[in-house]
Amino acid sequence: MKFDSVSIIGLGYIGLPTAAVFASFKKKVIGVDISQTTVDTINRGEIHIIEPDLDMVVQAAVSQGYLRATTQPEAADAFLIAVPTPFKGDHEPDLSYIKSASKAIAPVLKRGDLVILESTSPVGATEQMSAWMAEARPDLTFPQSHGEASDIRVAHCPERVLPGHVLRELVQNDRVIGGMTPACSQAAATLYRTFVEGECVITDARTAEMCKLTENSFRDVNIAFANELSMICDKQNVNVWELIRLANRHPRVSILQPGPGVGGHCIAVDPWFIVSQSPEQARLIRSAREVNDSKPEWVMQKAKIAVADFLQRYPDKTARDVTIACLGLAFKPDIDDLRESPALSITRSIAASHPGTVLAVEPNITALPAKLADTLQLTDVNDALLRAQIVILLVDHKTFKAIPASRLSEHLVVDTRGIWQG
Repeated sequence: MKFDSVSIIGLGYIGLPTAAVFASFKKKVIGVDISQTTVDTINRGEIHIIEPDLDMVVQAAVSQGYLRATTQPEAADAFLIAVPTPFKGDHEPDLSYIKSASKAIAPVLKRGDLVILESTSPVGATEQMSAWMAEARPDLTFPQSHGEASDIRVAHCPERVLPGHVLRELVQNDRVIGGMTPACSQAAATLYRTFVEGECVITDARTAEMCKLTENSFRDVNIAFANELSMICDKQNVNVWELIRLANRHPRVSILQPGPGVGGHCIAVDPWFIVSQSPEQARLIRSAREVNDSKPEWVMQKAKIAVADFLQRYPDKTARDVTIACLGLAFKPDIDDLRESPALSITRSIAASHPGTVLAVEPNITALPAKLADTLQLTDVNDALLRAQIVILLVDHKTFKAIPASRLSEHLVVDTRGIWQG
């Protein structure tokens, strides 16, 4: 089975690196995105996201003619859908982006094509995607009705990469390949072996969908333990960072580090997909989500306490005289991704309630989101430390780790990542 051309639907944090890697292996890649700005940027050989080394790979792929972006799907031998899968309402999965993508590629499908859903999805989403395509193309057959004999092969292959290391992990990590039929799985595995050095592990589509949700739910539960422990230790006047360091000396204990919450499009979202489909059984997973979702409010209360402490020290001042610097807006260190970021949520809430100036320091972006521009000032770390009386550390970017604790001796500090402890 030969795939000479590959189309990637959705050129975001997963789609663009995947497109670039395929192109680097001399595949003809057609990237599709609804954003004309994104398309124009890529066609100039540039990138619109921060990811180490991606700019060089994209520039080479475009200049050599292996990668091209467009807003409209075109014919290809394989299609990879990497669009967002947020939740809506009461944490219910929103499959509208997947539906739009499957309807968009349906007119250009031909017999023998392969369609892979990479977007993290609730169980059954791959089958639903296949049904949407079948509805749009009754002249073609699909796995749900014709099994191994179908004209179109359909599979689910979830991404499992770490921002900041995406290019390396796309190549080196194992891939879980879940086809709607064994033939679908084999076709998808053949495509990924173009560049994957890890093992392509074959399963069915539903198990592949559940595998990604399980991986992120496992991490969420472990983070929730650390976050809950931090709140308990605060009440007990115990240094949680020292406690975890000591507890982790046990040979079978490995507690994670607490933080201001959990962000990103995966860990903060995916567990809800399990909860929404099995609400009675997913009690621990739901509790972990609730613990992690409650942590930003706890941090905001710490900020209010810091303001009250400052005003007690300086009774001639008012809250309007207090400047707060929030360090970090991204959902994890050293990236520019603000999706589902607890740091962004905390900063937004502080800016909305605090009568004084609120400064935001995020070294990986050049401008604030439009909805925050009126309430926040984006500045650099040196300016923030000069102007602020209260410093709230929300993301442990390397820029912030380099700040010596001595520079904070005149500030009231809320350190949610423990980088200045001791």
